[in-house]
Amino acid sequence: MTSSSQYPSWEQPSHPKLIKVHRIAGAHLSYSTSLVSLPAGSLFSPIKNHFFVKDRDWTSVETADGTHIDLNSDLFFVNHSCAPSLEYDVNRMEVRVSRDRDLHRGDLLTFFYPSTEWDMAQPFECHCNDQLCLGTIKGASGLGKARLKKYWLNTHIRERLENQAEEETKETAE
Repeated sequence: MTSSSQYPSWEQPSHPKLIKVHRIAGAHLSYSTSLVSLPAGSLFSPIKNHFFVKDRDWTSVETADGTHIDLNSDLFFVNHSCAPSLEYDVNRMEVRVSRDRDLHRGDLLTFFYPSTEWDMAQPFECHCNDQLCLGTIKGASGLGKARLKKYWLNTHIRERLENQAEEETKETAE
């Protein structure tokens, strides 16, 4: 059973002091806002109650090459942005406030999907409206090391980018 067939499977709200979920009927329209103000880089929430899923899908989060989890909490409603307010650190299993800005009560809760996803199960057009918006989000694999250097990335994504760059260098040399 994939995680999308279980949506939503957790007791709600799962983070009543941190997250306000705004449910909107229709595919992929719901979102979340912060109920707290925190300084840049601080812990927002541990990632708890997650479970591993067999297959990746649009609701799963990649934690390593070929390994995905269902968040099984209201963290599910944290959407993508090219200028994220949060960082999902799947090595430490925690969500932190982005290192480059404070989080304020009422702010949209977002994270940079390619920071966890090498290839997205369901690519989509980003509507974050940031002046440096990347447009179509397919995962980190198609963005390249140079375009991703300004973003915080999980270890498995950084390692795959290094491997990709090494392979490209080998192919150029041949």
